[in-house]
Amino acid sequence: MHPISPRDRLRYKFDSMMAKGPVILIGWLAILTIAIISLISLLVQLLGLDPEGRGFLQLAWAGLMRTLDSGTMGGDAGSWPFLFAMLATTLTGIFVVSILIGILTTGIEGKMDDLRKGRSFVAESGHSLILGWSPQIFTLISELVLANANQSRSCIVILAEKDAMEMQDEIRSRVGDTGRTRVVYRTGIPHDITNLLIVNPDAARSIAILSPEDENADAYVIKTILALTNHPQRSAKPYHIVAVVHDEKNLAVARMIGRGEVELIAASEMIARITAQTCRQSGLSIAYTELLDFGGDEIYFKQEAALNGKLFHEALFAYEESAVIGIRFHDGRIQLNPPMETRIENGAKLIVISADDDTIKLAQLPAIPIAQEAIRQATPRLSAPESTLILGWNKSASMIIRQLDQYVAAGSVVKIVSSRQGEVDNFYSEATGDQGYVNLRCDFTPGDVTDRWLLDSLGLQRYDHVIVLSEATDTATDDQEIDARTLITLLHLRDICDRGGFSVSIVSEMLDIRNRELAQVTRADDFVVSDKLISLMFSQISENKELAPVFQDLFDPDGSEIYFKPADDYVQPGTAVNFYTVTEAARRRGEVAIGYRLQADANSVEKSYGVTLNPAKSQPVTYGPQDRIIVLAES
Repeated sequence: MHPISPRDRLRYKFDSMMAKGPVILIGWLAILTIAIISLISLLVQLLGLDPEGRGFLQLAWAGLMRTLDSGTMGGDAGSWPFLFAMLATTLTGIFVVSILIGILTTGIEGKMDDLRKGRSFVAESGHSLILGWSPQIFTLISELVLANANQSRSCIVILAEKDAMEMQDEIRSRVGDTGRTRVVYRTGIPHDITNLLIVNPDAARSIAILSPEDENADAYVIKTILALTNHPQRSAKPYHIVAVVHDEKNLAVARMIGRGEVELIAASEMIARITAQTCRQSGLSIAYTELLDFGGDEIYFKQEAALNGKLFHEALFAYEESAVIGIRFHDGRIQLNPPMETRIENGAKLIVISADDDTIKLAQLPAIPIAQEAIRQATPRLSAPESTLILGWNKSASMIIRQLDQYVAAGSVVKIVSSRQGEVDNFYSEATGDQGYVNLRCDFTPGDVTDRWLLDSLGLQRYDHVIVLSEATDTATDDQEIDARTLITLLHLRDICDRGGFSVSIVSEMLDIRNRELAQVTRADDFVVSDKLISLMFSQISENKELAPVFQDLFDPDGSEIYFKPADDYVQPGTAVNFYTVTEAARRRGEVAIGYRLQADANSVEKSYGVTLNPAKSQPVTYGPQDRIIVLAES
């Protein structure tokens, strides 16, 4: 064993002292300075070297001033021993001040570095807390800023495994001005309890958990939920947590540890449902986006005492600038488009589409202006088999096909074209076996979806719908490269349609919302941007957890969904009618009318591709044979 010398012990103690931080160093420096000044002052007094004959305290004070201001040495006068004593004091001052400046500089830099890293406690209350980092965060913050626009003091706090300055720069670049909403950044691991306490989750109004873009995303979310709900220092007040789970197999575990405090969004399943619905109805994704963002009309809950005891169909005409779509009963049960004779009980809330909660006002009309002569009788339309072409393959494809099977008529066909033959073969063998689908028959052709010769050989005119999925390849692995391949495919498809003189409904998946504007040149009917839609739903539920079952019912094929139906099934074409008349025509079919789409504006970005939700009911509109009425119906 190496012997420990007194020198080693002294060095060890010195190192330990230096490691204790700037405050301890400044303290020891002060003690050393006082000791030296006191010693020199005492020697000067005892030896009678001071020409002015000052006492010890006066000499000590003069020595301290000399230590802090070394420039006074030039004015000294006296004996040589006195001058040498003052020189020693001055040199001590230079040494002390130099070390002090170094300590202070290092301490300030360390504090600034801590602030840059975001390690200090967040003394906020009522803030929106975001845990984690993903591309969804930009849409989420934008929507929260819109939701908080009428609040004077709103705050969003972000905790992620990312440098705080980097987060700030990206938010500024992608989101821009956040108005009255302050954004606070903290660096840390969301599922680490110590890091969680920094962002004060107990005082947060809502908590959104974002998952990273990797194969362990759900594990990350589950660990974060576990850390939130089980840390020993949490308050008894329940949290309002919203999280995204990608694999539906993990939903049960997430719900179990969430203890009723977590609203979960099954991202992959939800996107599959939306894609399946959208591909069959041009413009549907526009309607969903309108309902999910805070920039237009949203879904609210309204308890209207004046309508207690009334029937649901009477409530449909109660508002001029709002559309009633369902009821939230006093026991919390949600029902969209309930039977028209459903009675509105005391304590029940109406589910309403409106521009804002303060625009939900009862119409003051002496009589409802309905043009009875313009209403057409319902004509049943038989469902016919459909053919769908899917170009590309990813993890969502099988779920999309499964959802399609629940919507289409028996005898429908899905044609799959992809270069990822191994993955498709696994699905294809399953889909055509004993576990196959009820209404669909699947077919597969291997190939590159950007190959023009292959696309020409498919016979696009034979298909009712085309879905272009984001497909990764050996040469295209990141979002931008994958979206570039999707754009190439879309351009080829539209050129084929233009040259052949026919049209086909095309729905495309875009990974990056910024590429949607580029894709407009393809004139695709809808673009399903996965992160965008999930983020919009995320933000809505984070603001109001009661909306979770509403969205679940809205996107569930077993309940009432949004449909675009021919306008001439409801009202006489070429005749100007108000939306009260359209509402009445839909009511007679057991449906709720919530808007319309004008085909003349279908390619206009400024006019939302012709989609209008929650129109003013007294405003007359003339519908043509190609126009659509947007309704909430079971089929």
